[in-house]
This record gives sequence, C-alpha cells and structure tokens, in this order.
Amino acid sequence: MAMLHPEIKELLFQGTVIPAHPLALNGDRSLDREHQRLLTRYYMASGAGGIAVGVHTTQFQIRDPKIDLYHKVLQLASEEVSKGNLERPFIKVAGISGDVEQAVNEAGIAAGLGYDLVLVSNNGLGDWSEKALLDRTREVAKIMPVFGFYLQPAVGGKVLSHDFWKQFAEIKNVQAIKMAPFNRYQTLEVVRAVCGSSRCNDIALYTGNDDNIMADLLTTYKVKVNNKVVEKDVVGGLLGHWAVWTYKAVQIFEEIKKVKRSGTSVPKELLTLGMAITDANAAFFDAANDFHGCIPGIHEVLRRQNMVKGIWCLDPRETLSPTQKEEIDRVYRDYPELNDDQFVADNMDKWLLMK
Repeated sequence: MAMLHPEIKELLFQGTVIPAHPLALNGDRSLDREHQRLLTRYYMASGAGGIAVGVHTTQFQIRDPKIDLYHKVLQLASEEVSKGNLERPFIKVAGISGDVEQAVNEAGIAAGLGYDLVLVSNNGLGDWSEKALLDRTREVAKIMPVFGFYLQPAVGGKVLSHDFWKQFAEIKNVQAIKMAPFNRYQTLEVVRAVCGSSRCNDIALYTGNDDNIMADLLTTYKVKVNNKVVEKDVVGGLLGHWAVWTYKAVQIFEEIKKVKRSGTSVPKELLTLGMAITDANAAFFDAANDFHGCIPGIHEVLRRQNMVKGIWCLDPRETLSPTQKEEIDRVYRDYPELNDDQFVADNMDKWLLMK
C-alpha cells in the first residue's frame, strides 16, 4: 500500500488549488504533445498546488483501446512536474475509472509513474450497487491513496446515499473527497457522513462544485455528532473550472484563506466575486445545455490564450453549443478581472522554450 509523502499530505490537508488537466489535441484528434506539456507548465507557473490528470476534463475516452492515451498523458504530466524542479510540494492526482480490474490496473499505472493519489470515478457504473462501488474502492486503496469523487449525474455520475459516504470515509487510505454533485443537499450529505465517521480528521474535503466554488471554500460546516459539534472545512478545490484562468484562481484562493485565518466576517465583495465566477463557469461549462459543451468550452478559453491549437475533443460530437461562444465573449467582457491573459502572454515564450 503506497502512502502519502508527509509534505504532500500536509499540503493536501492545508488545502490548495488543483486544476483538472485538459487534453491538447491536433486537428486530426491525435495527441498534441507540445501543448499537453505546455499546459502542465502553465499550471505549475500559475502557483497551483497540483494537477489532476486522466479525469473528466482530460476526457474519459483516453482509455478506449483504439485511442490508448491514458498512460501517455499521465506520463507527460509526471515528466513535466519532475523537470520543473519546483521548490515546493506539488500534488499529482491520477483519475481512474472502470470495473475493479480496470481501476486496479490504472492505479498501478499511476503508482508506477509517481502519482500521489488516485481520484476514483464512478462514471459508467450507474448500475452498480453501493456495496460494489465500496468494494471496488477498497481494492484500489490497497494500492494507492484514494481521493473520493462525487461526480454529478449530468456527466456520468450517480446519486449516492449518506450511508455510502459514511462507509467510504471508513476505508483506510482514503485521504480526501472531491464533492462535485452540483447539489447543495448532496454536498451536505457528504460532509455530514465524513463528520460522523471515525476518520473525520483523516480526510480532507475538496470542492468540485464548479457552480459554487466560493461558498464552498468560505463555509465552515458545523455538524452535531453524538451531541458534540464537529467543525469541518472545505480546504481546497479540484476543479475543471480551474483549468483556465488559473493564475487568478490561485490569487483568489489565497485571499479566501487569508479571510478564513483572520476569523473576521466574510467581505461581501468576495460573495459578489463568487457569483461572477459562477456566471463565468456557466459559460465555460455550458450549463444552459446540460453541460454538453463543458470540455470544448474549457478548450475555447485556452485556445484564445494560444495554450491549445483548437477546441477538438476525442468525440467529434463534443463541440461548443449554439451561443456558447457568445456567452464566453460576454463573461470576458463582464469580468475582465478574472482572466489571466496577460500572465499567459508574458510567459508563453518562456514556457515554449522549456525542454
């Protein structure tokens, strides 16, 4: 059983920014290695505390035997982190999917490539029982530290019970849970379940609710357990939204941490900023069309910054929805303070020269 390096564990529990890493493609939908590496350099330079590779934003189809990119994209990211010679901890999370055999195999690949944790996705397993999903996680946890994942049903997840999450929290080597049901009630159920478990202090909670980032990060939950009040914070985020405008996201995250450390009331300006972030996310993720264009929406922002060549996805049917481009234009106009275009422009030549 692999264990977390103490510095990685400290950073994970303090809380940090972990972007969900996109997939850079050429026009023929082959892997664009140069821009795939460029994205990893961008996240490191932006001050992110880690990356998540092989997750929904990286496109689940990389596992298709005809495409066969899972090992390659994990390898490219790991190599770039190693070459970056960062003088700080940097968390590498690998997404894993599929049945028990596939999930265990992918966990082994991640371990061999030096990843720190695996994000366990239940996509495509909608007909599995909660017991089967728990047993699968137990097998994965024998190999790698686990980052749980409540994936919203709109993009392949399923609704899971309070009892599921309480049993999930009891699994040794579960180190963190990403809550991304895009639902306040279901998010609260996860928090209550973790607080009611014997491992409450052994699990870091991260937001994956791209529609509610600010509120999740600013909230201290207070849950009564056996007549005692247990407090639990969402300490960081592992987010597809943070795949773009990452430099500004890191700055905003540091401001949130500063406010929480001070113990003062939350400035209303931060709540207002939170609504701007949600509005931008609605455009990027194509909320108006049930998230059909969420991945090409991320690509479109990166394309405008020359971080990728185009918005191509492995599935040719995945493209921008009608009016989505106009919505991205609008949030660029309405919230110029949120983009990091100048940071990218100032550093692009340097990143491209890195070998």
